Order: sequence, then C-alpha cells, then structure tokens
Amino acid sequence: QVQLVESGGGLVQAGGSLRLSCVGRGITFRTSAVSAVGWYRQAPGKQRDVVAIISSGGSADYAGSVKGRFIISRDNAKNTIDLQMNSLKPEDTAVYYCYARRTDYPRPDWGQGTQVTVSS
Repeated sequence: QVQLVESGGGLVQAGGSLRLSCVGRGITFRTSAVSAVGWYRQAPGKQRDVVAIISSGGSADYAGSVKGRFIISRDNAKNTIDLQMNSLKPEDTAVYYCYARRTDYPRPDWGQGTQVTVSS
C-alpha cells in the first residue's frame, strides 16, 4: 500500500521560510514507475492547484506565483520530496499536499496534507 506522509507545516510570519517534506512508503520516487512527484495546495474555498512538480527525468516546474521563491527537490537516498518555501506571503496560506503519479495506477497518490499559515 502506498502512503505519502507530509511534515513541516506550521505558522510563520510574512517574509519567513518553511520547509515541507514528504516521505514515500510503499513507493520509490526515483523509478520509471513514477512519472512525476510534487506538491499541490488548497486554500479555503478554492480548488487544489499545483505548486511544483518534478518529472521522472528530474526537471522541475513551478506555478508562476511561487517561481523564484520555492524550490522543490527529491532526495533519492531518503525517498523524500522536499519543498523549500522562502519569502512567504499571506496568500501562500493553504493546506499543502504531496503528490505522486504512478505509471501503472489509474489515479494519483496524495498525502494527508499539512497546513501552512502565513501571517501578515
């Protein structure tokens, strides 16, 4: 059974930093069986949107609103996906979800979510 377990959320003032981490259990992120991993977020009353994605080849893509502030990385030894969030803004407040897309499974895998709150 695949599990994605996030950690690192919390409350921070605007301009501060947080680092999120997602560990995979029952899944190995750096394999050809996983086409993409990354982070999404969902603010109250809004849809879940992509924040950053790493493809199986290692290339990263970011939402325009976080480009230059957030950095996504994959630690193959620890089997984690990390999101370094800098220069945080109140509009970054949301529940952040870890995401993995397996090539042989019809639906993506999601973590349980971790709350990030940025105060002004």
